[in-house]
Amino acid sequence: MPTITLDRYADVREAYRQHDLEQALYDAGGVVMADCLLVLHGSAHRTRRRVENRLFRRGTFRHWEHTFLRDVVTDTLAPFVAAGRADLLELGYRTVMNLTAMVAGVDHSTTEVAETDALYRFAKKFSEGATLVHTTRDPEEVRAEVADALDEFDRIFLTPSIARREALLGRLAAGEITEDDLPRDVLTALLRHTEELGLDRDMLRREVAFYLQAGSHSTADAFSHAVDDWFAWSARDPEAAEEARHDPALLQACVYETLRLHPASPVARRRALAPISLRGGTEIPEGSEVVLDIAAANRDPEIFDRPTEYDPARDVPAEVPRWGHAFGGGMHACIGTELAGGVPAATDREGAQVLGTVTLMLDALLAAGARPDPAAPPQRDPHSARDHFASYPVVFG
Repeated sequence: MPTITLDRYADVREAYRQHDLEQALYDAGGVVMADCLLVLHGSAHRTRRRVENRLFRRGTFRHWEHTFLRDVVTDTLAPFVAAGRADLLELGYRTVMNLTAMVAGVDHSTTEVAETDALYRFAKKFSEGATLVHTTRDPEEVRAEVADALDEFDRIFLTPSIARREALLGRLAAGEITEDDLPRDVLTALLRHTEELGLDRDMLRREVAFYLQAGSHSTADAFSHAVDDWFAWSARDPEAAEEARHDPALLQACVYETLRLHPASPVARRRALAPISLRGGTEIPEGSEVVLDIAAANRDPEIFDRPTEYDPARDVPAEVPRWGHAFGGGMHACIGTELAGGVPAATDREGAQVLGTVTLMLDALLAAGARPDPAAPPQRDPHSARDHFASYPVVFG
């Protein structure tokens, strides 16, 4: 069957909304992605999403941001500032690791550097497994490494985390504690609905690993690109960049422009379960593979004026998010969009801006006086066809 590529913004948006197009991007990454929320389709996806969606509410994100997320960012940054240098990749992963583990339901000590390092190592390896379609290494070698990492992760972190939650659920059933005493995380939700969701232990393990890597990988990647874009913009237009430095709404717009230009996944893939006709005239036969070229759609000149330029102040049509299709759409729209990207004050019914993790990280880094390390330029990842940095050294002062 043919492979059909959609690269116009309107076509990609319409394709996302087609219920007869199922996820096909992560077929190669089944070692960590099989049966995960992101690849499920139809009723199985609706049921899983309904259970997990309860954790991802705007009020929760606002509470996290105002109570502890800023402290997590500044506390993680502090030792790097004291040392006078950092690598954005390590800094990004370390910053989001605690939050991502909390959301996934992975118990660990936030004060133990060795445990954070272990989670960082697992998340990177799980991410490598999830994006196997883009690897330049031997896929079988990567799969074997990911399988070993899953076993080790299960032994060190997952098994104790499950045991603690099962004990709490038993106490809840006995009336010894209330709902407020339960952790609000993915693992707890899955354990409470195991039969309804038809989960076995391997599926449970992959779902938790998926959340651990997806949240940390995409956020750390967006952070490094946001800093790189801001550095380049500051060199071109220092007055505009300095204004954004001191205006949270403008700084958030900078992050949205980065997300548009550097989506975490440059393409999405779908498989047609039935013949589909798009309004733009494209005919999609049943059984064909559909490539949604997100990177190209986010630079569609019909939607974005001067589409290849980094312009945080750009105007976009009212119905188009400033980040384009960076967070996907339809049934598989990113469940953590508002956690990573925040919510502009103008679009929130309460008028309260949620800056999002990436903007908070960018703000803290710039406030600490970060600049590119003149002795060590950033390096691209040679083992991925994706737009990733392998290292990005910065200095402070």
